[in-house]
Amino acid sequence: MSRTHINCIVNGEPTDFLAADATSLLDALRDELGLIGTKEGCGTGDCGSCSVLVDGKLNCSCLILAPEAEGREITTVEGIADGDQLHPLQQTFLEGAALQCGICTPGFLVAAKALLDANPDPTETEIRYGLAGNLCRCTGYDKIVRAVQEAAVQLNSTSKQGV
Repeated sequence: MSRTHINCIVNGEPTDFLAADATSLLDALRDELGLIGTKEGCGTGDCGSCSVLVDGKLNCSCLILAPEAEGREITTVEGIADGDQLHPLQQTFLEGAALQCGICTPGFLVAAKALLDANPDPTETEIRYGLAGNLCRCTGYDKIVRAVQEAAVQLNSTSKQGV
């Protein structure tokens, strides 16, 4: 089986790896790079558990072939934190009990980050719409929405203090 050499940036770091042409980005992240935070829920792009940012845009990594990552910037759930310091989204999910089994959580976090990057002060409706591609079978969505709202408040307050 032939493998393609792929150069990209993953979580801010220049990265290269080998992957078969038919390997999904999800499998390459997990198996070749050891980034196991991104989860496979359905394998068909319907649940959002494998969400990553590709050049800042939200994508299901199960639908992208690994060679398509060539020259791109990939952000996984591991890349949201700043070293050992959790991103406000991660902290509010934790504090607000906006997670249960953990399969969907990485995808929700990445989708919420994409939303807040594009719209720092979303309404509840905008949050629900922004997270509509992510499914959770364990819990209701209210705690997730509240966690995103709280993270938005924290991020906005931090950005105003930095001005």
